[in-house]
Amino acid sequence: MKKLSFVLVTFFSQFYLTQYQPENISKEDVKRAETWVDATYNSLSQDEKLGQLFIVALYTNKGEEFISQIRNIVINDKIGGLILMQDDAAREIDLVNEFQSKSKVPLMIGMDAEWGVFQRIAKAHKFPWAITLGAIQDKSLITEMSAKIAEDCKRMGINWDFAPVVDVNTNPNNPIIGNRSFGSDVSNVVNSALAYSNGLQDNKILAAIKHFPGHGDTATDSHLDLPLVPHDMKRLEEVELAPFKALMNKGIGGVMVAHLYVPALEHEKGIPASVSKKIITGILKEQLGYKGLIITDALNMGAVANKFKAGELDAMAFRAGNDIMLFSQDVATGKRLIQKAIDSGEIPQSRVEESVKKILLTKYYLGLNKYNNINPENINEDLNNASHSALIQKMYANALTLLKDEKRLLPLKASETCYYIPLEEAPYQTFLNQISNNGARIIIKRADEINSIPRNSKVIVGFHKDNSTAYKTYKISEASRKVLSDVSKHHKVILDVFGSPYALKDIDISKISTVLVSYENNDDSMIATANGLLGQTKIWGRLPVLVNDNLKYGMGMDAEAKVQNQNNRKNSSETKNSELVIE
Repeated sequence: MKKLSFVLVTFFSQFYLTQYQPENISKEDVKRAETWVDATYNSLSQDEKLGQLFIVALYTNKGEEFISQIRNIVINDKIGGLILMQDDAAREIDLVNEFQSKSKVPLMIGMDAEWGVFQRIAKAHKFPWAITLGAIQDKSLITEMSAKIAEDCKRMGINWDFAPVVDVNTNPNNPIIGNRSFGSDVSNVVNSALAYSNGLQDNKILAAIKHFPGHGDTATDSHLDLPLVPHDMKRLEEVELAPFKALMNKGIGGVMVAHLYVPALEHEKGIPASVSKKIITGILKEQLGYKGLIITDALNMGAVANKFKAGELDAMAFRAGNDIMLFSQDVATGKRLIQKAIDSGEIPQSRVEESVKKILLTKYYLGLNKYNNINPENINEDLNNASHSALIQKMYANALTLLKDEKRLLPLKASETCYYIPLEEAPYQTFLNQISNNGARIIIKRADEINSIPRNSKVIVGFHKDNSTAYKTYKISEASRKVLSDVSKHHKVILDVFGSPYALKDIDISKISTVLVSYENNDDSMIATANGLLGQTKIWGRLPVLVNDNLKYGMGMDAEAKVQNQNNRKNSSETKNSELVIE
């Protein structure tokens, strides 16, 4: 496949402005693109042009009545795209094929696939969260990973991944960003996000950096209410706005605008950024010079849906400078109110032309000037197979972060006995199996059995945190903290956090020899962690967030892999000389 880059381009017409264009495109290709956009635009009625501005949500798990409603919106409101939500991949593919056949202009198909299509398709394979990726030092690995996500998106008929998040997460208690952010350092966020975006866009899947102007220091979930970002301009320039400014000229095709109240940018009280002309037109388009597609965050979210009427909200968002209204709740009313504003002279027709031609040009370069049906056969196997596991375990291995190893307890030696105490609420069996099946003698102990462990033993304590959702903060229970404290008094402890590094915020690790962060608690992360502890892979991740005064951004140390005979490195399922003792 011809590699693509996304560069700022000014075409022959003032409206041919987009972030998205193939590398080394010829003048003939440019002319063909312009010709198709002009011909398509001129063939559309005003109602059809306005329809291009809207993306609605398709759930396949809400029953046939809901699907019929979406079918009617596609046909009657002539919308520009769909965002795929939860349920069955094959069913979604069948419906996308049907709806594409009913659309005069092929639909843009989007998905929130920050950690892959698993975010919406449960049978797909889960990729790491952004906080995990932020720990990886070789950013080319992130590009490799997002290229695989692009492959899965194309297999689903998806053209636009609403990712990556470029919010700088400076608030450990952020209820909505947290694990979805690459971290608390601006440069690391920028470099990680660019690597992620390139992997998508080099493979003809549009990216969208979000959530402009910055959602990383909020205490409210915008799905529920309107968050406040109280900082002054100096702080906003240095932190919240900084990643967006750095990425403006890097060719990323989309920017998603958040439902945030930022008084330093919008002086009218309670006006969200997503409907603020000062923020979208004044800052994003005029000051920062962004020429790509500008899309709202979902318009069903409580931050705006609880305050503005559906349809009216869409018109406000378009008036503010958005090109696309995402997750519209009333397309027909939105179109009517936008047309009313055009008729009154409040919105010029040129605004419609600008947005629609940007949308059409982006569709053209994504290959949507024509549509070929997607085959749903074997889709679940294609989205979840050995190629996913191998790549994702490599990502977790490279993210694994060793914060300290004062007594040189790593790597574990096959000949020694090691005790293991799993704590917190999540499964741990995969980690236990992987580490014991590769030569280590592991004796598992419950929390109430620690007094039976011989003094001065080597003890792994695992904080296994729930991995079912990225939308949560992490806290270690008082009971687990006490077990850790008691064990560390008489033993050589290796603490491994299978969860966010923020879980260490209130943990005293001063008397613990060895501390690792594995970032997540799933089969791939547990296998990768066990291999790292055994010295089969190098440990060299770095802390992507500021946790507290003692655990700062960038902390971490290298632990080189042991030199091994490759013939002796067998898959855990094939290893015969393992010993697992459960007492």
